Amino acid sequence: MHPGYILTPLIEQWTGTELRTALEGLHPVGRLGEAKEVAEVVCFLLSDKASFVSGSQIVVDGGYLSV
Repeated sequence: MHPGYILTPLIEQWTGTELRTALEGLHPVGRLGEAKEVAEVVCFLLSDKASFVSGSQIVVDGGYLSV
């Protein structure tokens, strides 16, 4: 799994700063990811619904790598 910048306590301390604004601007969706969004993908991969998924790299980054 390849998560992008996820809003964690480390990044939350930058709220209202130029750095935080710059990080958000790197994501085409216009915001940082949330831990629950990564967790949803992990839950899917652990479920029977992903029983035929193997050797995949899943990017959860709000389009960060597409820029």
